[in-house]
Amino acid sequence: MKSKNEGIRKVRATLGKLPWAKTALRKELKNVLGFAPGKTAIYEMALSHRSSTEKKDENNERLEYLGDAILGAVIGDFLFKKYPYQPEGYLTEMRSKIVNRQRMNDIAIKMGLRRLTIYNKNNNYLKISGIFGNTLEALIGAVYLDQGFEKTKRFVFKRIVLPYIDLEKLETEEINHKNKLYGWANKYNHQLEFELLDEHLEGNRRLFTVAVVVDGQTICSGKAYNKKDAGQIAAREALDLLGIRPEKE
Repeated sequence: MKSKNEGIRKVRATLGKLPWAKTALRKELKNVLGFAPGKTAIYEMALSHRSSTEKKDENNERLEYLGDAILGAVIGDFLFKKYPYQPEGYLTEMRSKIVNRQRMNDIAIKMGLRRLTIYNKNNNYLKISGIFGNTLEALIGAVYLDQGFEKTKRFVFKRIVLPYIDLEKLETEEINHKNKLYGWANKYNHQLEFELLDEHLEGNRRLFTVAVVVDGQTICSGKAYNKKDAGQIAAREALDLLGIRPEKE
């Protein structure tokens, strides 16, 4: 308990040095959440990326874990009721499209969480990474602990699903960028490879860099904390660079 309290005090001290004070933080959170936060310390922890602190119990990773589980349950419940005649496979794919890392990161930025997230701003990779989506998941975890499951469901639906999720578009969206790129390569007889360029520890996690190689030429690369996500990020970038669009399939 002592260690936890010390961690919270340190995060609060860090927050106190930022441009917005405690009252301003509550106002910012109310704008994002749609309601006034109760246990402010939980939300402060949710906003704190591990790069901003050296101690494990002072960052948002545990809240991110909790929020990810809660988000999956809320979206699963929503899709189950939205599509009463669709099979399990369809529901699973739709849930994956909604909660995928890139989409959560994009939504988090639109919600203003890039500015509120506390992280090491000297790390240029973090500025373009998916940590803001992680903050959103941690925020969902904080809402759950502060307000309970039912209010968390309303928050996810009103603040995430309604304003940012286009279900009709998602129904026809191809989520597997690597498969899409392989399909293009097979169709036009190109040799396609995904090459692991680098693997090293970033903090206490392993960071992977994967390149897309077409006909022996490196097109682009992607970075992520697991090889699969790095490959997907690189494939998505390659699709954009090569001008491959759904209507051309």
